[in-house]
Amino acid sequence: MQVLMLGWEFPPLITGGLGTACAGLTRALVGKGVKIDFVLPRPVASAQIGGVRVLSPGCEELNVNHGFEPRVNDSPRTMTGKTLSPTTLKTQSESPRSEFPPSFNAAPDVTSLQPQPDNQQETIGLNQFTHLPYPLDATPEPVATFLQAANGNPLRASQSIDAFVKRGGVVPEEQQALLKKMVQQAQSESSASISSNNDSPPRTGSTASEADPAHADVDYGDDLVEHVRRFTQFCVRSLANRDFDVIHAHDWMTYEAGLALRAITGKPLVVHVHSTEFDRSGDHGNPEVLAIESRGIREADRVICVSVLTRNLVVSRYGAAAERCRVVYNGVELSEDSPSPSEIRRDDRIVLYFGRITYQKGPEFFMAAAKKVLEHTSNVKFVVAGSGDQAERMIRMAAELDIGDRVLFTGFLRGRDISRVFSLADLYVMPSRSEPFGIAPLEAMSHGVPVLISKTSGVSEVLTHALKVDFWDIEDMASKIVAVLKYPPLSQHLKEHGRFEVRRITWEGAAQKCIQEYERIAS
Repeated sequence: MQVLMLGWEFPPLITGGLGTACAGLTRALVGKGVKIDFVLPRPVASAQIGGVRVLSPGCEELNVNHGFEPRVNDSPRTMTGKTLSPTTLKTQSESPRSEFPPSFNAAPDVTSLQPQPDNQQETIGLNQFTHLPYPLDATPEPVATFLQAANGNPLRASQSIDAFVKRGGVVPEEQQALLKKMVQQAQSESSASISSNNDSPPRTGSTASEADPAHADVDYGDDLVEHVRRFTQFCVRSLANRDFDVIHAHDWMTYEAGLALRAITGKPLVVHVHSTEFDRSGDHGNPEVLAIESRGIREADRVICVSVLTRNLVVSRYGAAAERCRVVYNGVELSEDSPSPSEIRRDDRIVLYFGRITYQKGPEFFMAAAKKVLEHTSNVKFVVAGSGDQAERMIRMAAELDIGDRVLFTGFLRGRDISRVFSLADLYVMPSRSEPFGIAPLEAMSHGVPVLISKTSGVSEVLTHALKVDFWDIEDMASKIVAVLKYPPLSQHLKEHGRFEVRRITWEGAAQKCIQEYERIAS
């Protein structure tokens, strides 16, 4: 079986999320003898990653480059309307960036919190500059941290480091020099690309964009829909003549490319729904994204959903035919490097929130529960590990709730820092409003950490030895946190049985179900 798999990130840079799901499933499929070409919208350094052949613009095997490298902008362009990203949808204002986070009523009316307009500079450069010769997973800290916070834009990351150093922060000079070198190389490569385009004028009577949209010198900022359009063009031009049996498209960014390739080749299309616009943005989603999602889900030969929750949503909200929808739960790769509890020596108990700090994830409910927990016990600290458009609001909320000294915001974590934060945690809390699946709780359980999860999550369908709560029920959430912290037998029971339970939730099982669907639609 030869599968052409379309994705947006491989391998993953962070734990949890779409990249982790794609990597886990792909490795398991390869282990079962499936041959996979994994197609990405941005150039990667290696053509083979973990037994998977990776195809991208400019790769040697395709020997093409369809202009996926936007120009470097010293002066970010102001954009209006919706700003799109694969993981969250943000509304962007044309007003300049404020020095202070927006004010809001933090307590106790947590349900009044809604997605807020994001600051312009926060989203400039999304998914750009990933052609750099220094991949994030090989870049030393703290350069990688600043690059990740800047969405891969080395210019913004360099500016942030300069500001950080001026405020008294310490960054080794050699790492500052490394980042400046990355900025110079990005600018040099972009200038060369622009010069090359200018040397080849368009055909008479047409603009450069009209003559060859895939090669056009277009600076589309962080317009993800434009990235999707160009990715579709790249796939059609470069992959239509390749030999494969099935097309497998992960999430909405790749649906258009999958549909186009199916139309040309006649090969069956599987779309894999990891998240929907209703999960990310509630009933106020972006119409363009909704249209793309809807078409992909309705027209695919098979729709793989990560949970029953997601399957019900795609049937009821997108009009998908129920008989074409299959539930394939995500898996988890068990951790082998987490220390045992006896190796941890500390007085404070640690309650962990780990993931994107966005409206969908419900961080304000975590903060409100923290306030109530601290009314009953004092030797506890709440660690918020992650980044996102709600981070500043949560910092402000902690201050207004007068618990700022008991809440630690770590920012974005990667590498061994992830295992470290899990090893310190006494409880992991996932208070998401809507979570199609939720891999992070499985990763926490694999580290021997008890979990408290939202009932509106796909992972709650497969877990027995986990505490569950309505995301909006602050009283119940706080009560269950206190119970785990104060009653060691409960904590120990969740640890032991949870770690045993998570061993049966594997990517190999998910891969086998995908293979069965491949064979059914390909026959």
